[in-house]
Amino acid sequence: MSIRLRVLLLSLGFLSFLSASYAQEGEEFSSALDSARAAEDSKEDTVIYTARYVRYTTLAMMKQGTYTYQIDTLHKNFQYYNPQNQPRNPSIHLGSYGLATRNLLFVPDKTIGFQTGFHSLERYLYQPDSIKYYRARAPFSELYNVGFFFDDQVIRAKVTQNISPRLNVGGEFHAARADGYYMNQRYNDLKSAVFAWYESENHRYNLLTNAVFNKLTSTENGSILNDTLFRNPDRGTSDAESTRLRNTRDERPRHTWRDNSVFLRQSLFVGRLDTIHGGQPEQQILPTNRMSHSLSLRLRNFQFYKNERDINNAFPFGESELSADTTQLTTITNDFGYSFYLRGKSLAFIKNEIKLDLGYQHDMHWYRDRGLHAFLQNSILKAGVGYRFSDRITITGDLNQIVQGANFGDYLYDAEADILLSSKIGRIVLGAYVQNKSPERLFQRVNYTYHQWEHDFAKTKTTNFSFMYENSSLGFSGKVEYFLIANHLYYREVDNPNRNPRLFRVIEPAQMGNNINLLKLSVGQNFTLGRFHLDNYAVYQKSDYNAVLAIPELYTWHSLYYHGLLYKIVDFNLGFDVRFNTPFRTPSYAINVGQFYNDNAGIEFSTYPIVDVWASATLKRANLFLSYNFVNQHVWPDGYYTVRRYPMNNANLRVGIAWKFYD
Repeated sequence: MSIRLRVLLLSLGFLSFLSASYAQEGEEFSSALDSARAAEDSKEDTVIYTARYVRYTTLAMMKQGTYTYQIDTLHKNFQYYNPQNQPRNPSIHLGSYGLATRNLLFVPDKTIGFQTGFHSLERYLYQPDSIKYYRARAPFSELYNVGFFFDDQVIRAKVTQNISPRLNVGGEFHAARADGYYMNQRYNDLKSAVFAWYESENHRYNLLTNAVFNKLTSTENGSILNDTLFRNPDRGTSDAESTRLRNTRDERPRHTWRDNSVFLRQSLFVGRLDTIHGGQPEQQILPTNRMSHSLSLRLRNFQFYKNERDINNAFPFGESELSADTTQLTTITNDFGYSFYLRGKSLAFIKNEIKLDLGYQHDMHWYRDRGLHAFLQNSILKAGVGYRFSDRITITGDLNQIVQGANFGDYLYDAEADILLSSKIGRIVLGAYVQNKSPERLFQRVNYTYHQWEHDFAKTKTTNFSFMYENSSLGFSGKVEYFLIANHLYYREVDNPNRNPRLFRVIEPAQMGNNINLLKLSVGQNFTLGRFHLDNYAVYQKSDYNAVLAIPELYTWHSLYYHGLLYKIVDFNLGFDVRFNTPFRTPSYAINVGQFYNDNAGIEFSTYPIVDVWASATLKRANLFLSYNFVNQHVWPDGYYTVRRYPMNNANLRVGIAWKFYD
């Protein structure tokens, strides 16, 4: 059956299902409305649970006070399930879900302290900081599935319940599998979490705890052998193309990441408590004094495995058939904090507030790779100040300084001013930060099968200034950022002017001797004409070293869709997206160390608009989407690259559905 016929049949089936559901839902809606009116007329005591009573908080929110958000029941942006293809955070990757990925745009890493340097699979990790802690009057559960009868499957399940009015416990399970389009592109992961939130009856004590478990397995095929794949109009199917690495099943070459952690945070409010929306689900508790302690244990393991001869030159020159390069890191973190808030006692107290934060963090790291066992520790002093005036002006400053340990001298100083001019005129946000950061471990030392080096690089220093203007009434947002980067670190292929075969694909870390100046301009503009919407986002990046950073000068994304409401109960969007970026120096990929690097070829591949068509809808408590991605492959182009030798995914059809249950 041709792909066009499959799309037509699936689309008709999808629309038929919606039509049948609309009629049934309309009858149920009318019946429910009559019952509600009858209950009101007879003055019956009826408890109706809605999404308003299922709320969550996060670690970042709890650092400000005790407040919650209502769960999101909307379907807008539901179709962007793939972490590689986020409209405002695009990426380059090896061509299929779950494979090694790197940011397309320049996104600075605002962290300090000890880091391993592995980032290629970070977008798929479930991070402890991402946990949501719930407060639900009735049990809440959610089931999410993308793929259905396709080879690719992304499944998520969540359940949470208040054991008592003060204690909520829950758990999540995530699993994904993708076979890819070419041989040996299989990816699979298993991720799970358990979490709990306890709040004392007097609202002064809070306990957040979670345990998170990640196992990611990403197969490596070393790229395809055919470097002129899209020049042949009679080419066969993608899975028939020869790849450089061929072993399958348990012997397939692969990266395996394990990332497991346990986290516990306790906080105590002392002194006066101020309350907003008291007794309501939206209630907020704001302390005047807060003491907190966080303890975390995190175990990470990064392994690359290969057990076959390198007959197709996927790796640098070498005789080894077996590679089992492994890096392990165990980290214990203790974080102590104290916060003081000064605000008035009137009902308008939140309009004039001074805040002071003080903290101390101690990290202990046990690091292990081939030939090296090391113990490292860091002591970090933290301070923060803030001033909020008349609900229109908020000024904050944060200081983080490593005062003792392996990364002594690292710091991150950050300041921001948020100024609301008016609801019609909009908001201005001014920002600045300066960062002094130690090189990541992989830049300093590697002792792997195909790469070995040891360096003592200088710290990287980044200075940033930003200006943002936002006007929600006009649907406009714009941000200008300037970066000055000293001692920038990156990976490159070693110099090889004589084209010595023993040096092909050998990479090394390098540090820029010159400063990098980068101007980044991001603009978003949304238009609405009746039921038609046009969302736009564009980023312009200009640097004197765009080729070293391996970033495009321009990236744009546009989404045109129709928003409708059927039978007053079914909300839906129907539209298409177009994304495009200008050509840039496309990086290569070093398999065994999992790093993108600048090669000696310096190729700039042609770039093309990529078009996706999609539909999304909300039906009762279910969100659905149907998308056909890279639809223009059937017209032009036949395919494209974002990483050298790794063709991107073919046109593909995806179906997703998520159910929420809370009664």
